[in-house]
Amino acid sequence: MSDRPRTNPALRLAFIRQIHVYVSALIAPSLLMFAVSGGLQIYRLHEGHPGYTPLPIVEKLGRLHKDSVFALRPKRAEPEEAKPEKAKAEVPKAAPKKREKPLGVKLMQAYFAVVSAGLVLSTVLGVWMGLMYNRRKRLVLAVLAAGIAIPVLLVLMS
Repeated sequence: MSDRPRTNPALRLAFIRQIHVYVSALIAPSLLMFAVSGGLQIYRLHEGHPGYTPLPIVEKLGRLHKDSVFALRPKRAEPEEAKPEKAKAEVPKAAPKKREKPLGVKLMQAYFAVVSAGLVLSTVLGVWMGLMYNRRKRLVLAVLAAGIAIPVLLVLMS
């Protein structure tokens, strides 16, 4: 027989759940940002295309997601030889044909868009559960606020 007292498994599980709530509250804001910006990137909504200009916040979130920089991309200057001369008559160019994406690519994009939306929903529900079913709501709110403040401060420092 062992002289060591046995620990209560329910207490161990309750401790693990509390740690899970605090860690989740800390990373939830960043997880939401990455899920939303990643979902937008699936369809390249963070990049400008002919006839489409993304909102500046969408472009900035895409850049933060990909390059860890929260800023708009600097505009490229056109090379001098690319600028048409006034003397030359401009010939209208035919629009390039847009290639159709294979069905597998379309299905994969749709699936990952659903995954992104599911991740957002799951994270929001998890934060709500962590707040509603916890005795230490103020501590969870403080950790959640830290999870928002830390990335914002790091972005401001960069």
